[in-house]
Amino acid sequence: MQTLKATSEPQSLFWAGREGADLVDPVGGFRRWTPDGREHPARRPASPAYDRAVRSPSGRWTVLYEERGTRAVLLDGERIARELPRGDNLPEDYDHAVALGALPDGREVLVSCPEEYDVLEVEDVSTGERLTTGERTTPGTFQSRLSVSPDGRKLLVAGWVWHPFGVANVYDLAAAFADATALDRDGDLLGPTALYAEVGSACWLDADRVAVSGTGEGPGDEEASTLQDGQLGVWSCRDGRWLYRSAGAGGWGTLVACGGNLVVSLTGHPRLVDATTGRVLRQWPEIGVRHRDGAYGVTDTPSAVTALHPDGTRLAVALETGIAVLDLPQT
Repeated sequence: MQTLKATSEPQSLFWAGREGADLVDPVGGFRRWTPDGREHPARRPASPAYDRAVRSPSGRWTVLYEERGTRAVLLDGERIARELPRGDNLPEDYDHAVALGALPDGREVLVSCPEEYDVLEVEDVSTGERLTTGERTTPGTFQSRLSVSPDGRKLLVAGWVWHPFGVANVYDLAAAFADATALDRDGDLLGPTALYAEVGSACWLDADRVAVSGTGEGPGDEEASTLQDGQLGVWSCRDGRWLYRSAGAGGWGTLVACGGNLVVSLTGHPRLVDATTGRVLRQWPEIGVRHRDGAYGVTDTPSAVTALHPDGTRLAVALETGIAVLDLPQT
């Protein structure tokens, strides 16, 4: 493990530079950390209006956004391309819904909720052309924590419904481009028939499988066919069923996919977990991180800032005083 010092807590991290050797913080004005551990000053003013960022697969496009607010801006490289709207229903109470991804034909897309909190829209990021068109319905789900699958065919949403209660869903993007109301239906691929527990976190393991954690202590009904309280599950979109479900101790917090069957569970400290068994393979108790379940909360715990190296061997985790770069065992 390597620890890099920072003049302030990084609010975004991405691997960049030749062979992905550097770490860069766009929210912090594109300040950079080089392999020798040195922090290099920002090349442009920092962005106090924003506190999180997402980047497109090509690295060309970046969205800087206010996690618990309505402000967001799209960057082309380091140049501002345009401002991005967000629906204004309770934006201070749940995470901004925004993602960048690449479709199978290579086009990069922006997914967000620009007008209504519960209506997902997809646009060509380079032109702004809306790819989801026509009359829409309002499903009532607070859409949040969006991510496009690695093959660009599906969209994962880990939002919530009123009471409140965390939920997850997976949508087929080709179906949405043919009929945008496909994004307005509950339970398209992963929904109430698969979930008993409240969803704490979810992430893509690959183009088919999604790792999903249930909140609570568990273990719930281990014979049930749905994800139970405290369980970690692996869902197959192709098969429409849980491939694995396992109970954990003390909750899972935020899940970060790290290649193959591996996820890092951020709950008090980072733990490397085999998602198919729930077994902890390695942990770093000396690295303190916030425990956070779900996308909502009147009392906000900011989401974790992490960056998986493109070769899957290292995970950068932002800390209050710097960056921990964790070496990930390869299995």
